Amino acid sequence: MGRFGETLIQSAREAEAIARGEMAPAREIPIEEIDVAAIRKRLNLSQDRFARRFGLSPATVRDWEQKRRRPDRIATALLRVIDHAPETVARALEDAPSPPSRD
Repeated sequence: MGRFGETLIQSAREAEAIARGEMAPAREIPIEEIDVAAIRKRLNLSQDRFARRFGLSPATVRDWEQKRRRPDRIATALLRVIDHAPETVARALEDAPSPPSRD
């Protein structure tokens, strides 16, 4: 077995020890939860209107709310700003130039 295979086996052993509580992980990355539906409902918007207003895909908003997908870090940051200053975000997006056409 090569060096790579040995490293994989050692990693698997460490993962098992961590799962059993015999070893502490080297680091933990907290998963930030954001309640997209609560933000949208506070703004009294349908999923489609929320998506349109903030430049999001309606399908993505549905997936987030139904926990099929999670917002990535950038989307989470945008959602936090929307939660705190929705009118500012909407105004900024209204003033943004449209992306060039792909025609």
